[in-house]
Amino acid sequence: MPFHSTDSTGSTDPALDDRIARLRQLAHADTRLEGVLLYGSWTVGEADAHSDIEAYLYIQDAHLADFDGPGFLAKLAPLKLAYTNMYGILAVVFDDLMRGEFHLSPAGSGIEEVPTWQGMVHLPRPDDAVLLDRTGRLTRAARQLAAFRPPEPVSTAQRLTNELTNWTLMLTHVLERGEIARAHALLHSVIAPQQLQLCRLLRNSTAHWLTPSRALEQDLPDGDLHRYVATTATARDQDVRTAAHNSWRWTRDLAAEAADRWTIHLPQELHDQMSTRLNTPH
Repeated sequence: MPFHSTDSTGSTDPALDDRIARLRQLAHADTRLEGVLLYGSWTVGEADAHSDIEAYLYIQDAHLADFDGPGFLAKLAPLKLAYTNMYGILAVVFDDLMRGEFHLSPAGSGIEEVPTWQGMVHLPRPDDAVLLDRTGRLTRAARQLAAFRPPEPVSTAQRLTNELTNWTLMLTHVLERGEIARAHALLHSVIAPQQLQLCRLLRNSTAHWLTPSRALEQDLPDGDLHRYVATTATARDQDVRTAAHNSWRWTRDLAAEAADRWTIHLPQELHDQMSTRLNTPH
């Protein structure tokens, strides 16, 4: 699920606005649909010419099996690609290279799930996010996502420091085994996002929580950006090892800052052992 905390001001891209207007028109004309709910950057005022269009299509249960998702979306614009991705979402590419992700959901149970997204999804202007609502159920559900609930700092900081400790220990073992490509993947796809979340928590900048690298250059101080850059590397042996050392040093600094602020527990003996294994004096 997407997670945002900025105010919605509308899209800055006319092509995206036009496509959403067309989606609204098509949805109203298709009686098999009970509701359509947008999510993502358009609903929080961050959409631009590079943004996707993302939505839930709530299909009446009796028509779910025979609803042709690609056929419906092709009426928006010609499709260059349409397939069900690894998460069960219909992913498409339109002829102008705009991407789209569409959840084809049963209206009965699907709309009932919307309020459970609290804490994961923020719709500051829920009535604008609802493109179609034949019964009123979807609008009532979406309005429950209007209030922003930032992550609770103490428990979140504790979880992230524990996660970073665990994954960095795995990184240490992988490096010692000589699996440089695997270590490279761990650094960038597993460890870095959690470091950025912990950093955002400490800087009170949780607007892009579930995509913590988004708008990083604008959201975080230059010093944090430089620490992040130092954890990146090409997939070459020495570069990855240097990045791993830098990554662990940054993790320990972030963890120490979190412990000072929120009195969370840090396994200092384990951290010291890991620093020795990574040849990273602290």
